[in-house]
Amino acid sequence: MPFSTTPRLGFVGAGRLARCLAAVWSRAGYPVSAIASRSAASAHEFAGELPQCLVANDASAVAQHADIVFLTVPDDSIGATANALRLDQVRDGTKAIVHCSGATPLDVLAGAQAQGADIGGFHPLFLFGGLPSDQTRIAGCSVTIEASGALHDTLTELVQALGCHPLSIPPGGRLLYHAAAHYAASFALCSLSETVTLWKELGFAEDDALRAVLPMLAGTIETAREKGLPGALAGPVSRGDAGIVIKQLALLQDLGGDHAALYALLSRRAVALAKRRASPPPAQALDAMSHAIELVLNGTGPSDD
Repeated sequence: MPFSTTPRLGFVGAGRLARCLAAVWSRAGYPVSAIASRSAASAHEFAGELPQCLVANDASAVAQHADIVFLTVPDDSIGATANALRLDQVRDGTKAIVHCSGATPLDVLAGAQAQGADIGGFHPLFLFGGLPSDQTRIAGCSVTIEASGALHDTLTELVQALGCHPLSIPPGGRLLYHAAAHYAASFALCSLSETVTLWKELGFAEDDALRAVLPMLAGTIETAREKGLPGALAGPVSRGDAGIVIKQLALLQDLGGDHAALYALLSRRAVALAKRRASPPPAQALDAMSHAIELVLNGTGPSDD
């Protein structure tokens, strides 16, 4: 279906993502016409931040006032929300239903599609903090789109209005895409948590540990931006210090738990990156590290060889 150059946008869900997108799009000239939320207070607060935004009773009421309805509800609620839509009551209203999940496939929107709506996915690769600064920090990030035809073109324009970069994902690829994205977000936090946990063994307070490692993480990200992943790799693997890696694996095994297994899995990835460097470490050193890593992952240990 064709869309105007500035389609009316509606939201079901008034959380961090919705409020950030709505505010930026509204300033860019896109009318945000209606909002519905399980929390009446959240809906009214959302609408109060935008010019002429209606608080609607439910998703079907939002659809009566919008060309594109964004479902910004939890993954488990997307299908039920879409199936409850009654688009046959809409006159000159919704042309598309778009969910903002990274993992949920588009077939959960089949009920809306059967009623004649275009369907799509719109997933910003961004951690929304719920702060006003989200509206400026989101610029420069990427947004993954899954849609076709005119809707794809319109969603691409909406990405550009955010100051972001559009990415397209093939049908059926959302779950793998989303699983991989965890490594740059939640799993990065898990890596920091492992640092804190291990440093607590030395008496470090969590605040002191984070204060120490966050600048290092920021520097790593900036170096990766400039030099790529292999060029940014640092530490004993990048230098070919097999002896250090082997001793650290043995130390972490002595601590118990899964500390050594986690270190070994990540070191395996580091070895693969080191091999891609312009000047890789000696093959003999990488082979020695790989052998020690596999011993740990097989349930023995580098000192048992």
